[in-house]
Amino acid sequence: MYLEIIIRLLLSVLFGAIIGHERESKNRPAGIRTYTLVCVSSAAIMILSEFIFKQYLSEYDLLSDPMRLGAQVISGIGFLGAGTIMHHGATVHGLTTAAGLWAVMTLGLIMGSGFYFLGVVLFILVYVVLVFFSKLSGKINDEKD
Repeated sequence: MYLEIIIRLLLSVLFGAIIGHERESKNRPAGIRTYTLVCVSSAAIMILSEFIFKQYLSEYDLLSDPMRLGAQVISGIGFLGAGTIMHHGATVHGLTTAAGLWAVMTLGLIMGSGFYFLGVVLFILVYVVLVFFSKLSGKINDEKD
């Protein structure tokens, strides 16, 4: 049981850090530490949710919803993401950072639940979107000019 928890948390740290490093390398408002903390904390909340569910079921024969805490994480991350969005005249900056924080929160919840296949696939897709779509977007904008 404890080894499984350690694996879930370490994968969350690893994936959050890699995605955060990509954002930090582009001098974005949230970087490696922010992304890693959001991801691993989300995983810990999911692990706690499962633990509480199992505790209540075995000790009191009560059913609890293991996603209740996860749902609060999903709602709460919006405040952190909103803090990264800045409005400068006609342009808005920080939307990708906010979306990235939401993505690593989701990744943390997935890794915390132990659904590794989905977590790995999501990690790969988020990383591809951040790294390669940025290059693609730059080329498209250069062609428009």
